Amino acid sequence: MSNTQSILSIAKRTLETESKAIQNLVNLLDEQFAHAVQHILDSQGRVIVSGVGKSAIIASKIVATLNSTGTPAIFMHAADAIHGDLGTIQKNDVVICISKSGNTPEIKALLPLIKIGKNKLIGITGNMDSLLAKQADFALSTFVEKEACPNNLAPTTSTSAQLAMGDALAISLLELRGFSSADFAKYHPGGALGKKLYLRVADIVANNQKPQVDINSSVKEVIVEISKKMLGVTAVIENNSVVGIVTDGDIRRMLSRYDNISGLRAKDIMTSNPKSVDVDILAVKALEVLQAKGISQLLAFDGDRYEGVVHIHNLINEGIL
Repeated sequence: MSNTQSILSIAKRTLETESKAIQNLVNLLDEQFAHAVQHILDSQGRVIVSGVGKSAIIASKIVATLNSTGTPAIFMHAADAIHGDLGTIQKNDVVICISKSGNTPEIKALLPLIKIGKNKLIGITGNMDSLLAKQADFALSTFVEKEACPNNLAPTTSTSAQLAMGDALAISLLELRGFSSADFAKYHPGGALGKKLYLRVADIVANNQKPQVDINSSVKEVIVEISKKMLGVTAVIENNSVVGIVTDGDIRRMLSRYDNISGLRAKDIMTSNPKSVDVDILAVKALEVLQAKGISQLLAFDGDRYEGVVHIHNLINEGIL
């Protein structure tokens, strides 16, 4: 077997092992899961997620997912918790502890401290006979038959199962809260996903220059305006209204069509009825128009008032495309 075939065989075996383990989680779900979700939903506090080793890394990822989907969460390393960080847990918080064995020394030391604070405990463990499972108010099984590691040592399948269980919790909470795309945008204002949900044409146009020429402007004036405003286009104005558009493509076509351009005006080379959008629509909708029409720019209007230009490069720079 060549190296390529061997590598692909290992990768396929790994993915098959992990996918089967995650699929089996469906069979392990019971009322404990539903009660855990409902308790978090009813709680007035936050969700504190803790673990040690690879489980701590998974805990950190679950915290990020919960926070981004409307459930306030904080990561607390189990080892640090028993050395001063226990104060992270407040009165109404719900604690999630993640451990494959459920019997790691740090988790065992943490459990009685959580009980003293009378916080509800959700245990995510691969060992339902463990101290964590027995001490938890809600025990969620992430049992796996074996790790993807051929020595059955490196946490691989087990951490995949933990992460999937965390996603199941987060998405259950998201749907029960009625967490919408608008809510998602509020939590992701700087990301491309968030921008698709909140960035409007007005936000883009405000940062662009506003190219325009009179209908009787000379070709030289048109070219200067297009070059100066750096959007590859200019609106053509007559009596304070837009009557056409001249693009850099129109300029190239003009040069190939006319030997003498000295007497030409904007009205002679413009395109009437230019494609436009309202400044209040989402930028992603403007992108759809640009792609559908196969063009690079759109004029933007607030009602009948010309506000400027949105260019496809603006959308690329914003990460929308």
